[in-house]
Amino acid sequence: MNNTFIPSSNYASKKWYIFDASQKPLGRVATVISTILQGKHKIDYDPAVDMGDYIIVINARNIIIDSWDQGHVKFRVFSPGRPGHSLKRIVERVPQKIIESAVKNMLPNRVRSAMSTRLKIYETDDHPHIAQNPIFL
Repeated sequence: MNNTFIPSSNYASKKWYIFDASQKPLGRVATVISTILQGKHKIDYDPAVDMGDYIIVINARNIIIDSWDQGHVKFRVFSPGRPGHSLKRIVERVPQKIIESAVKNMLPNRVRSAMSTRLKIYETDDHPHIAQNPIFL
């Protein structure tokens, strides 16, 4: 008889990770974050079970977006909403929005609701999550 193993989502097994986004491209950062939020880095990954972990992103202000130096932006990471607001201005004011939007668009619909609680983004090295003993990636 064939037995199927279905992993259980246990809050105690969720880990905290720190990812330093300084001098890294936005697409690479969003890919790593979405993989951890979905739980695809674990050996017992199952798409039907919520296996994702928590992730803390530091140095969000120093992320690299190199397409604004050209005259046009070919990708739609964030819709500015009003004319006159460019992607460069939004990165200077609120860099968390750019990373959140890129990660949200890489996640399936079932994980997008958990993203707001599991993804913590900070502009500098300082963060208040030292008590969770995060692991550096």
